[in-house]
Amino acid sequence: MKMYSLNKQYGQPISQFESNFMMNRIIQTDQEVRIGCMHLDHNGIIGYHQASVDQLLLIVNGDESVRTSDSDQLPIQAGQAVFWKKGEWHETKTTTGLTAIVIESSSLNPDRFLTALSIK
Repeated sequence: MKMYSLNKQYGQPISQFESNFMMNRIIQTDQEVRIGCMHLDHNGIIGYHQASVDQLLLIVNGDESVRTSDSDQLPIQAGQAVFWKKGEWHETKTTTGLTAIVIESSSLNPDRFLTALSIK
């Protein structure tokens, strides 16, 4: 498992077309990719399972915790992302509810654009 920041301080300024915003690039791939939006209610859980393909979970809203076979529950919050490699066992829980975007593909390389966080 690897964790990343989506904080705007790591983004790039965009000014084309008279724009004025920051963008955190996430993924670029020419392989098949699945993208979904997940909504977990109060005390929601994505049960302990093995990743069938590389997965990047981007937390949009809410707080949660994640774990793998190698870690205890680790907190994660809006503005952060978690990456699991194919075959890695993992679980996601929330007590307050959350919204997340999940990106699944055999060719994900979040290190290319995102800033990694140290896991404690």
